Amino acid sequence: QVPLVESGGGLVQAGGSLRLSCAASGRTFLNYPMGWFLQAPGKEREFVAAINWSGGTTYYVDSVKGRFTISRGNAKNTVYLQMDSLTSEDTAVYYCAAALPGSALTISDSYKNWGQGTQVTVSS
Repeated sequence: QVPLVESGGGLVQAGGSLRLSCAASGRTFLNYPMGWFLQAPGKEREFVAAINWSGGTTYYVDSVKGRFTISRGNAKNTVYLQMDSLTSEDTAVYYCAAALPGSALTISDSYKNWGQGTQVTVSS
């Protein structure tokens, strides 16, 4: 298990921005693809974005393309989700997770380690 801790959530007005961070400990994190998922009240957990171990390849759900950017820190032990042009539809709990190398990164079953989540609320 790789401990993951998200931070950076909060309340923001529509059109605003937030930057989520996901910190992990342990060398094993360095080789893990990482992803962000969201879960709105009463809904299933949904894929948002993912990044491979080197940071060279990224994936996004269509609804956030051009607005969200996933990246890894220089030491590869922190993953960020920059969220711009937020709308009320983005309101949810956001989770980061570590996937097994080589797995399908848009599928939640590929992720074996999850953080506790951080709440993002966008007011209209």
